[in-house]
Amino acid sequence: MIVAGVMSGTSLDGIDVAIVDIQGKRIRPLAFYSTPYPKAVREALLGVSNAMTHTATIARLHFLLGELYADAVKRASRRHRPALIGMHGQTIFHEGSPVDYLGRRVASTLQIGEAAVVAERTGVHTISNFRERDVAAGGQGAPLVPYVDYLLFHHTRRTRVALNIGGIANITTIPAGAKPDKVIAFDTGPGNMVINALVAHHTDGRRQYDTNGSIARRGNVHERLLKAMMSDPYFKLKPPKSTGRERFGQQFVGGLLATGIPLPDLIATATEFTVQSIASAVLHAKPHEVIAAGGGVHNGQIMRRLGELLPGIDVMSSRDFGIDPDAKEAIAFAVLAYEFVRGRAGNLPRATGARRAVMLGKSSPA
Repeated sequence: MIVAGVMSGTSLDGIDVAIVDIQGKRIRPLAFYSTPYPKAVREALLGVSNAMTHTATIARLHFLLGELYADAVKRASRRHRPALIGMHGQTIFHEGSPVDYLGRRVASTLQIGEAAVVAERTGVHTISNFRERDVAAGGQGAPLVPYVDYLLFHHTRRTRVALNIGGIANITTIPAGAKPDKVIAFDTGPGNMVINALVAHHTDGRRQYDTNGSIARRGNVHERLLKAMMSDPYFKLKPPKSTGRERFGQQFVGGLLATGIPLPDLIATATEFTVQSIASAVLHAKPHEVIAAGGGVHNGQIMRRLGELLPGIDVMSSRDFGIDPDAKEAIAFAVLAYEFVRGRAGNLPRATGARRAVMLGKSSPA
């Protein structure tokens, strides 16, 4: 079956579409396209992400994103017509740590982008809202990619960590010869999110990310600030755990800017913060290999420092395994949609904290 996976991550870079041929357990990427968000849309999404905002704004963006996702899928499908679409949607709120309401402990998550619009505009059956059923089953609704990491990268003799460095960084530990229920996965902390916000501030919006880590290399790491950042309570929590803009978003970045430390030094420190929080999690897993994907793979400073902090561990790109590092998460949601229509569970309870494995997604027929 040819499936289109649609992903727009916490970095708010744009819309990624992966076209994948899935035959049983064989996953073969066919094409990948990325469409940047229009500047006004990106700013509007930043405005409603983990913020107090008017419901009308969210409702309008919800349907607008449906139109943008449909356009992106149609552009990506000129050579390969999908029979199914798996659409993650744009996360504008995620609170993995349960909050007490009426004596109940409840996690919460919200992705926008109306799947009915995508199905109507493309004429293709669309699966969306993958996180909600996991939350209903007592999980955090994240991370969801570990199921696909296992399918792609498990090995009989080598323990591997699949690392994704997006806005938030997360790892999937796949022990040698393990069954899916032995996989451990969690968000390690910020990936590119804090770095990108500081770069945008430093360049008055002219740049949205630190190309190849060039600014970080020119700056100096502020060791006292780094130590304070690494003392965040999140890093002491045991898995399953997930995080997002509610912890490392606008308020966190505002606190860094308020220190008055020169911006190149803040960017260098934020980069090292990402690297050290990832490395400490990976070292605990004791893998033979780290297989990295996501936008952070293109940041030479991040990758260089990971290699230095992980001696004896091969730090590789998912490209070495035939998976475009920019496409992996979009591929994952294509696979999760495929699992949904096959009637199979798509979460790993040990990763999300759910009480049981459940089917993920909601159906919007064409």
